[in-house]
Amino acid sequence: MYCSLYILAAVDIVMASLVVPKMVSIFSLGDSFISFNACFTQIYFVHAATAVETGLLLAMAFCYVAICKPLHYKRILTPQVILGMSVIITIRAIIFMTPLSWMVSHLPFCGSSVVLHSYCEHIAVAKLAYADPMPSSLYSLIGSITVKTHRTSITVGSDVAFIAASHNLILQAVFGLSAKNAQLKTLSTCGSHVRVMALYYLPGMASIYVAWLGKDIVPLHIQVLLTDLYLIIPPTSNPIIYGLRTKQIRERTWSLLTRCLFNHSNLGS
Repeated sequence: MYCSLYILAAVDIVMASLVVPKMVSIFSLGDSFISFNACFTQIYFVHAATAVETGLLLAMAFCYVAICKPLHYKRILTPQVILGMSVIITIRAIIFMTPLSWMVSHLPFCGSSVVLHSYCEHIAVAKLAYADPMPSSLYSLIGSITVKTHRTSITVGSDVAFIAASHNLILQAVFGLSAKNAQLKTLSTCGSHVRVMALYYLPGMASIYVAWLGKDIVPLHIQVLLTDLYLIIPPTSNPIIYGLRTKQIRERTWSLLTRCLFNHSNLGS
């Protein structure tokens, strides 16, 4: 559990760090300039981090093992298995993003351009090229994380399907328990994970359908806002959700807060 939370926190920090500083610079200083190299780098790592996060949520859905086979939990989900899944998830993101970034970066761009977004989103950048962006759009349609046209994603779609199957097995196991207390405790075990997935996938789905409707129906600033929420809400919410849910983290946080308040009161007196 702690290995999964550690990796999730690391991915969330990376994801937020890729977009938030530039957003703050745009809103506070009016500095909306970004170089081509920095823009393509942001495209690569933003979408790669998104792919890693959806894969990590899939890996965390294996809490089914803890519920249905608690005696085998430590034998099945060893640290080596967790590390192996993390490596596979990362490699999957790299394998997908490398060709996509290469295709976008090799499109012909002439002079300065204005990206109609708060960060370098793939399709928003590809549309600025003086060439047909269809190859990269088609590649992104087949397997990408965020696609502005049709928005069908094998990467996310397969992950969501496996997550739904895992939680279906969890519900079957939970309602097969005889004791009500055991049912409530077991549901609470995966409740945090369900909330995190809802915060991650629902804003993404909203941005998908809004983009599909087009700017003639939904204003462009609404589309940009929904996509920004999709990248910002999960990294800021996950620590709170899992921190409140995990007893050890909650107790440690409360201990630090009370210690700080105690030291502050002593300084004041």
